[in-house]
Amino acid sequence: MIAFLRGEILSVRDRSCVVLTPSGLGYEVHVTSRGLTLLPPSGEEVELYTLTVVREDALDLYGFFSLEERETFSILLNTPKLGPRTALAILGMYEPDRLLKIIHAEDESGLAQVPGIGIKTARRLILDLKDRLQFIAPVKEDKPMPAKKTVREDVLAGLTSLGYAPLEITPCLDRILEDEPDLDVASAIRAVLKKKAAEKMRESSG
Repeated sequence: MIAFLRGEILSVRDRSCVVLTPSGLGYEVHVTSRGLTLLPPSGEEVELYTLTVVREDALDLYGFFSLEERETFSILLNTPKLGPRTALAILGMYEPDRLLKIIHAEDESGLAQVPGIGIKTARRLILDLKDRLQFIAPVKEDKPMPAKKTVREDVLAGLTSLGYAPLEITPCLDRILEDEPDLDVASAIRAVLKKKAAEKMRESSG
């Protein structure tokens, strides 16, 4: 099993990157939406903790910037009815320490903000994960993240997990948050989707 990769970023795709190792082998590595924003430019070196997922029709490699994130992903995959795509979406929106806080607080609505997860699924995940994330360091309450920054990052993570490129949605999101700074994550996502749909309609009619 490949547990760690160090190499040069050869290319970046919508949901993955290709890492060229010094031995000359190139690996396609699937990463979270937040991970895509953290990758260095093509040609620069990256280090990723990796997990190989073997299925009947595929053998995929997933990469993370910390051991904690990789272990959290592994635990999510061992949760009933939760596949790699949804597990990546969860970690794209919430870092492990924030996920731990949501699980301990039994915040069903917070978890349901992840695309593909409804309230019923969130409730089941909270029950399944409550005693399985103890290795994660708790959130440091003495250094709270500004609310607006948190909303912006969570909205970007949610929309990129839906297939939107960060460069495509960031200007629209920034305008919306500037006009309505008190929007929560779900409302901001809906506002961006509505505005993008309106833009497509104008383009098609023109």
